Amino acid sequence: MALTATFAEDRKRQPLRPLRRIMPYVLRYPALVVAAFISLTVAAATTLTLPLAVRRMIDHGFSSADTTFVANYFTLLIAIAALLALASACRYYFVITLGERVVADLRRDVFSHVTTLSPAFFDAALSGEIVSRLSADTTQIKSAVGATASVALRNLILGLGAVGMMIVTSPKLSGLVLAAIPLVVLPLVAFGRSVRKKSRQAQDTLAGATAYASEQISSVRTLQSFTNESLVTGRFSHAVETAFNAARSSVLARAVLTFFAIFTIFASVVMVLWFGSQDVLTGTMSAGTLGQFLLYSVFAAGALGALSEVWGELSQAAGAAERLTEILAEKPAISAPPNPKPLPASGKGAILFDDVTFAYPARPDLPALHDVSFSVRPGETVAVVGPSGAGKSTLFSLILRFYDPASGRVVLDGVDVSEADPADVRGRIAIVPQDVTVFAATVRDNIAFGRPGASNADIEQAAKDALADEFIERLENGFDTEVGERGITLSGGQRQRIAIARAILRDAPILLLDEATSALDAGSETLVQTALERLMQGRTTIVIAHRLATVLRADRILVMDGGRIVEEGTHQSLVAKGGIYARLAKLQFETGASAFRGAAE
Repeated sequence: MALTATFAEDRKRQPLRPLRRIMPYVLRYPALVVAAFISLTVAAATTLTLPLAVRRMIDHGFSSADTTFVANYFTLLIAIAALLALASACRYYFVITLGERVVADLRRDVFSHVTTLSPAFFDAALSGEIVSRLSADTTQIKSAVGATASVALRNLILGLGAVGMMIVTSPKLSGLVLAAIPLVVLPLVAFGRSVRKKSRQAQDTLAGATAYASEQISSVRTLQSFTNESLVTGRFSHAVETAFNAARSSVLARAVLTFFAIFTIFASVVMVLWFGSQDVLTGTMSAGTLGQFLLYSVFAAGALGALSEVWGELSQAAGAAERLTEILAEKPAISAPPNPKPLPASGKGAILFDDVTFAYPARPDLPALHDVSFSVRPGETVAVVGPSGAGKSTLFSLILRFYDPASGRVVLDGVDVSEADPADVRGRIAIVPQDVTVFAATVRDNIAFGRPGASNADIEQAAKDALADEFIERLENGFDTEVGERGITLSGGQRQRIAIARAILRDAPILLLDEATSALDAGSETLVQTALERLMQGRTTIVIAHRLATVLRADRILVMDGGRIVEEGTHQSLVAKGGIYARLAKLQFETGASAFRGAAE
């Protein structure tokens, strides 16, 4: 996920610039923004009235020993405290609500954008890292938009107001304070850049650890089968320790920043107080005025000190925003053209590969297909066979337009798929992959994934046609049984039949089968094969087969080797040629017969 040169340059010039990408989300809710700003202003203004009351009491109330005057001022202070508490409570509510709302929208938009990215993006990206950005990084943003932004604005208003009142109270002493401000602000900016950089590194290392943990947890059965618990625990511990060291470095930078800011600020206040005390002793300033100035100085110093901490937190949030911005800046390699060509209203299912050459983006120097040309007529069943790595599955990826060819065309019903909307292309296709995806949901929801909104009757009929109803009915809650993450509570054959039911429910004119019966036992395979043959009638079907017994009834067989189609014909004609297919057939059928005879004996 490389940043563009322009983005990287802007990032160096303005370390908080990535947070600007969040502003459109904030501005979606102007009522919350206005309410939060009013609450912040009222809270800050109320706080700034306190020193005025203190000066009046010191100069007038105590000097005259007027108990009524003092009592009235204390009553006023209670009223001010009540208004301050109410404004602060409103500030907290509006700001935190705004932060939660912004982060919810941001998570939704990032996830929605991720689902539109092409498979080439996921060939290089780790799913665990993407999840980390959706969770940990958005939490950082929530803190920035919510509490951190609230504290920043409150202290900014309070600091500016306190500085203004300091000038009104004593221009002489204010000049001394303002002279010290550059000594505080300039290091803040320099340290803030370091904090943001270190925070980004900490977030990146934590995302790497999260990605590793996600991968191992999802494969825990394999992990335990090979008794590699100690190995993966050690690697994860190393990743977590690296993340900790990066986070500690970030925290140390923030701690140094906080120390420097607070020390210089309050040291300046002490020096100003010393000068002010000299004026009180000489009679050029009243004690109340010095007290008022001192409180305003403390407010200004406290606000500036808080801003130094907030700067570090905002820098950390900027690192998170930068990582999210990188995802949002990713453009799908495969997208609909500005004016996509419509597919015919009634899909026939005609497929044409015209001199197609293709290499995966992750391996551009190793073409997966070389000058592949073939056509499939509507309603025809074509089997594709060949050794592993021959390019069989790549055909499916190009038909589904997960990738575009380097040269040549893939044509569906007379329309080049690169000129059509990918959603329209995929809407004409149902697929049963070899590696079936079953979601952590109910059986019903998994089948309905083939056609969202399908009726229960259609779902149950699809399961029946796929011969999945017989095991579904034995489950504890039937179609409403939760199957666990990746369908872990189901056998391989059961997951395969759910995938077949999903394809049946989709009712598309093109059917892609990647060894759809590979996980079934002999009895179930015969029954499901019968169901698939009924399903294939009237549909264009391409079958990738590793076991040649599943393709004997195909209209044509394409034999692939090294990314090329090397043979084409029926089973009988290909066997008669004595080529690659004949050798594969002899090997499989003779091995199967020998195994059958051994089992019988």
